Amino acid sequence: MFKNSSKIMFLLILILGTLITASANSWMGAWMGLEINLMSFIPLMNNINNLKSSEASLKYFLIQALASSVLLFTIILFTIKYNINFQYNINNNIMNSMIMTPLLLKSGTAPFHFWFPEVMEGLSWMNVLILMTWQKIAPLILISYLTMNYLFIIIIMTTTTVGAMGGLNQTSLRKLLAFSSINHLGWMMSGMMMNEYIWMIYFLFYSFLSTTIVIIFNSMKIFSFNQLFSMYFPTKYFKIISMINMLSMGGLPPFLGFLPKWMIIQQLSNNGQMLVSFFLVMTSLIVLFFYLRMTFSAFMINYFETNWMTNLFLKNPSMCMFLVMTFISTFGLPLLSFLFFML
Repeated sequence: MFKNSSKIMFLLILILGTLITASANSWMGAWMGLEINLMSFIPLMNNINNLKSSEASLKYFLIQALASSVLLFTIILFTIKYNINFQYNINNNIMNSMIMTPLLLKSGTAPFHFWFPEVMEGLSWMNVLILMTWQKIAPLILISYLTMNYLFIIIIMTTTTVGAMGGLNQTSLRKLLAFSSINHLGWMMSGMMMNEYIWMIYFLFYSFLSTTIVIIFNSMKIFSFNQLFSMYFPTKYFKIISMINMLSMGGLPPFLGFLPKWMIIQQLSNNGQMLVSFFLVMTSLIVLFFYLRMTFSAFMINYFETNWMTNLFLKNPSMCMFLVMTFISTFGLPLLSFLFFML
């Protein structure tokens, strides 16, 4: 991807579109940034070696174009009707809900999640990482500008439930990460209700852990459960520490992935949102279950594995970065806790 100069250009434009949306002072400027972001990601999705990429890019374009059209229509409609400007201050509940709907569709939040796993299935691992992390920044920033109401709480509960239940019967790792991403979206949106910045902290941790998992899947060309169970690892210890990233992504307490969830649970408890907190914790346990299912083979000492792809693993230069990120993912929470108490 990064050896192609045109891909680098589109990647820079993709980053520029998100920055335009994040720094815009009106809805029209934010819409322009979203469009630039969309039109630069479509060429990145296309891959000659992947036959499903064209179908995935077409699905993504249609959904994003629909959401952008609804967003632009809503902005123009309320500007004409109420004679207001394009600024972010919105006091009308109907307008708030109408603007929130296309943004939820763009980010892949339930009940508008139907396109997200299908698009993820047709992408390469690097494009999967971009879609899971960077492409969510602009819609989430715009959603955080809106007024949080009871409808927002229902959407959070629906998103976490769909993300947890949808991943139970998946054998494709890309679809499984897609439903896990939907569940994490519910956590981020619950953070938006409590604090202006806590959802950004959660997003940073989520992006770091997603990058760590995608690096190992991409370097070893793993796409399904069968490949994961029988893949060659140099040692049993390396297999175990590689799979620990999955547990961290699921939010198991000793690992780094539990820290942002801990922060949001504490904020929800302090604000009396016990029902939302209960839903988040219960659905997170379901997500942790299918991550445990992925790591099952790593913790079985005599589990069968093939050894016909050794060179693919040992000659990959990204393993050093993966090992450093795995160390942070495994020991990040104890180290941060120790530093906090020392200071």
